[in-house]
Amino acid sequence: MRWSSTTKKPGTDHGPTGLREVTALTIACHPNLRRIGERALLPELLAGHEVRISRGEPDFAPPGAVWGQPLEDPYLSRQPFFLKPHESGEILLDPAGNPIRVSVDGFSVEAPRPFSAEELAAGVVIELVGRIVLVLHLLPESDATAKQGEGDKMVGASGAMTQVRSSIDRVADLEVPVLLRGESGTGKELAAQALHRRGRRADGPFVAVNLGALPPSLAAAELFGSVKGAFTGAVAAQTGYFRAARGGTLFLDEVGETPPEVQAMLLRTLETGEVFPLGSQRAQKVDVRLIAATDADLEARVRDGNFKQPLLHRLAAYEIWLPPLRQRRDDIGRLFLLFAQEELAELGQEKWLRDFDPQAPPWFPAALAARLLHCPWPGNVRQLKNVVRQLVIDGRGRDRLVAGPRVERLLTESLKNEPVESPDQAKTETPVQRRRRPAEIDPEELEAALRAHRFEPAAAAEALGISRPSLYYLVRQHPTLKTAQDLEDATIRRVLDECGDNVAAAAQRLEVSARALRRRLKKLA
Repeated sequence: MRWSSTTKKPGTDHGPTGLREVTALTIACHPNLRRIGERALLPELLAGHEVRISRGEPDFAPPGAVWGQPLEDPYLSRQPFFLKPHESGEILLDPAGNPIRVSVDGFSVEAPRPFSAEELAAGVVIELVGRIVLVLHLLPESDATAKQGEGDKMVGASGAMTQVRSSIDRVADLEVPVLLRGESGTGKELAAQALHRRGRRADGPFVAVNLGALPPSLAAAELFGSVKGAFTGAVAAQTGYFRAARGGTLFLDEVGETPPEVQAMLLRTLETGEVFPLGSQRAQKVDVRLIAATDADLEARVRDGNFKQPLLHRLAAYEIWLPPLRQRRDDIGRLFLLFAQEELAELGQEKWLRDFDPQAPPWFPAALAARLLHCPWPGNVRQLKNVVRQLVIDGRGRDRLVAGPRVERLLTESLKNEPVESPDQAKTETPVQRRRRPAEIDPEELEAALRAHRFEPAAAAEALGISRPSLYYLVRQHPTLKTAQDLEDATIRRVLDECGDNVAAAAQRLEVSARALRRRLKKLA
């Protein structure tokens, strides 16, 4: 891949936020579970120098910490492999004949392997000796020294989450309404609570209401209150959520589900600061900070006539986008550790966190960790928490975690049905290319895309609108397609001989990537 004038060079140029980015390695899996989440910043790559990776270097530290320690696993060699900046702008992983078993996307790396800007933005999953998993990713240089948030319950030190915290800090002490947007399960209520705690009304109440759960016939009374006898069944006056949150914060979750007849009342309250309880002719002042949240495409609902545009403008005085989990891959290990700690404490099995034998097989297998990292997580953090609970409970009485039938089915099906980016994706500060579900791609389309791009997986995956792991999954499911790693040595030698040692021609005959075939030939040599 060559870099055009508009293509971002990893670690050397400016990212989508206009900030320079540094390359980092984050520990997503380690036999010592307490090491998960530590990271090593690699400014050497930014300066054009190579980085050595081995048992003894580099040092990894918790985000924001000054001092760290190397990986220190006895099964890792002291002889390093390398990460190198390439003249094309890519980052190269060079095994350099190292005895360390290095895998990327489930395939052993036997020859220098380049990573494009797109791969680095998504986070490259690197597995070492079947015991350690690292995520190679980009981080805005200004966020490289930021600590993980304290007291906000939003676990994460990725660039995306650091930007969310920065947005919260900028608006928390203001009275403007805030609209939190993002997919289901991304932590919008936790962000609302953080806004409340850091604002001027932290000593007041935090009242949360799910508008999607309110019956339309009762929504107005629940929000604005009612007087006795205002409607059938109103045997007593009702305060309503707006007045219950007086002096504090009212959080309206799933605001896109607000009934049409209530939207006009909500708009009037936002404009005047008053409510009319149902059955009352007298307005009452309300004093609340309003925060709303939605996973809906409100602009599309405005176009369809299902949501009032003036109300959207009032709610969205300031917007914060909560990134989906697949855009913060380096946080998945940190979240796994948090949820595992909670479940192990519940079961009285904290020994897996407390006791650590560097010679024993790890309780959290690297292969399982890599699969969790490659999962697109359509249910985001909420779904990950449920999976960790399932894994820990299934692991009772065992010396290592195993994906049982339910988790196995989820990991397989979620990869097949990788979610399409939502219409709101363009609002995220770290946009990614819009993707299709792998299940939408039939074998003929897959084969045609591979042939059109000379069986190079990165180009074919981009053309199909899926991730590279999803492409590999579809190739494995295809009745005839193979990768260079799947071919028998004798077949490779025979075809190469027939093609006069022309690797490109042999790759086309074998219907595999020429780059992957060259890596395989180096191994054969």
